[in-house]
Amino acid sequence: MSEAKNTIYGNTDDCIERVLVSAEQIDEITTRIAAEIDATYKDSENRLLLLCILKGSVVFMGDLMKKIKTPVEIDFMKVSSYHSGTVSSGKVNIMLDIHRKDLSELDIVIVEDIIDSGRTLSYLVNYLKLNGAASVRCCTLLDKPERRDSELKDFKADFVGCVIPDEFVIGYGLDYDEQFRALPYVGILKPSVYEK
Repeated sequence: MSEAKNTIYGNTDDCIERVLVSAEQIDEITTRIAAEIDATYKDSENRLLLLCILKGSVVFMGDLMKKIKTPVEIDFMKVSSYHSGTVSSGKVNIMLDIHRKDLSELDIVIVEDIIDSGRTLSYLVNYLKLNGAASVRCCTLLDKPERRDSELKDFKADFVGCVIPDEFVIGYGLDYDEQFRALPYVGILKPSVYEK
């Protein structure tokens, strides 16, 4: 791990059970996914748009877009399906929408940090299609299929970094109460931190 920093929960290293996805592995993942996106859209007549889901996906999308060779545009949405801490509300709220009149000319790749229940991403795919996007695909750094809602058990992203176990993860954009986003790796948060 990197040099420990203090958070409101104490020393970072004392909060992390172990590193799950290292910075080196993340670099390999972004390189691979960028190549997959290039291969998918090389013959498309539409413009490519990476749609970052704030806030957790910012770091991932920033690294990913630098490795994509296809001309690419970016935009942002902010959605929430969580209360505070670790408890999901089960309802998707759009807090910042995408306002574009050219959706019919765009191949959209939704960029997410993590899929667990699948509810948010499934909702966004349908929402963007209903609003006229030429095509919509999903990209996620992390996939937690064990957490998939029963009615969405077959939902899969088009581009997946890696499948992870059902653990509470932080780092590389992922947070716990706005802490730990700047870590260069994905780590497992100790239960003692969020069970206080």
